[in-house]
Amino acid sequence: MVRLHVTADLPIRVEPLVFAGRVEFRLGNAFPAVLVVDRDALPRLAQAIAEGQAALGTPPQVGGA
Repeated sequence: MVRLHVTADLPIRVEPLVFAGRVEFRLGNAFPAVLVVDRDALPRLAQAIAEGQAALGTPPQVGGA
Protein backbone atom coordinates (compact mmCIF):
# COMPACT_ATOMS: atom_id res chain seq x y z
CA MET A 1 0.00 0.00 0.00
CA VAL A 2 1.16 3.50 -0.78
CA ARG A 3 -0.31 6.31 1.26
CA LEU A 4 -0.13 9.93 0.13
CA HIS A 5 -1.20 12.82 2.32
CA VAL A 6 -2.72 15.46 0.06
CA THR A 7 -2.98 18.90 1.63
CA ALA A 8 -4.51 22.12 0.32
CA ASP A 9 -1.08 23.53 -0.55
CA LEU A 10 0.29 20.41 -2.28
CA PRO A 11 1.10 21.22 -5.91
CA ILE A 12 -0.96 19.06 -8.28
CA ARG A 13 -0.24 19.19 -11.98
CA VAL A 14 -2.41 17.49 -14.59
CA GLU A 15 -0.87 16.14 -17.78
CA PRO A 16 -3.29 14.69 -20.34
CA LEU A 17 -1.75 11.76 -22.20
CA VAL A 18 -4.14 11.98 -25.12
CA PHE A 19 -2.23 9.46 -27.23
CA ALA A 20 -2.69 6.86 -24.45
CA GLY A 21 -6.21 7.83 -23.34
CA ARG A 22 -4.97 8.61 -19.83
CA VAL A 23 -4.45 11.53 -17.49
CA GLU A 24 -1.38 11.86 -15.31
CA PHE A 25 -1.69 13.63 -11.96
CA ARG A 26 1.65 14.73 -10.49
CA LEU A 27 1.49 15.34 -6.74
CA GLY A 28 4.36 17.35 -5.27
CA ASN A 29 7.39 19.09 -6.73
CA ALA A 30 10.93 17.73 -6.52
CA PHE A 31 10.05 14.02 -6.44
CA PRO A 32 6.36 13.89 -7.33
CA ALA A 33 4.14 10.90 -6.84
CA VAL A 34 2.30 10.18 -10.07
CA LEU A 35 -1.23 8.83 -10.44
CA VAL A 36 -2.08 7.66 -13.97
CA VAL A 37 -5.81 7.25 -14.62
CA ASP A 38 -7.39 5.72 -17.72
CA ARG A 39 -10.01 7.82 -19.49
CA ASP A 40 -12.77 5.35 -18.59
CA ALA A 41 -11.81 5.47 -14.89
CA LEU A 42 -11.92 9.28 -14.53
CA PRO A 43 -15.67 9.41 -13.69
CA ARG A 44 -15.17 6.73 -11.02
CA LEU A 45 -12.27 8.68 -9.49
CA ALA A 46 -14.39 11.85 -9.46
CA GLN A 47 -17.25 9.90 -7.86
CA ALA A 48 -14.94 8.50 -5.16
CA ILE A 49 -13.68 11.99 -4.34
CA ALA A 50 -17.28 13.27 -4.15
CA GLU A 51 -18.16 10.35 -1.83
CA GLY A 52 -15.24 11.27 0.43
CA GLN A 53 -16.34 14.92 0.50
CA ALA A 54 -19.91 13.90 1.36
CA ALA A 55 -18.69 11.61 4.15
CA LEU A 56 -16.80 14.56 5.66
CA GLY A 57 -19.75 16.91 5.18
CA THR A 58 -17.73 19.01 2.76
CA PRO A 59 -19.50 20.40 -0.31
CA PRO A 60 -17.77 19.57 -3.61
CA GLN A 61 -15.60 22.35 -5.03
CA VAL A 62 -14.62 22.59 -8.66
CA GLY A 63 -11.52 24.50 -9.71
CA GLY A 64 -9.88 24.95 -6.30
CA ALA A 65 -10.55 26.93 -3.14
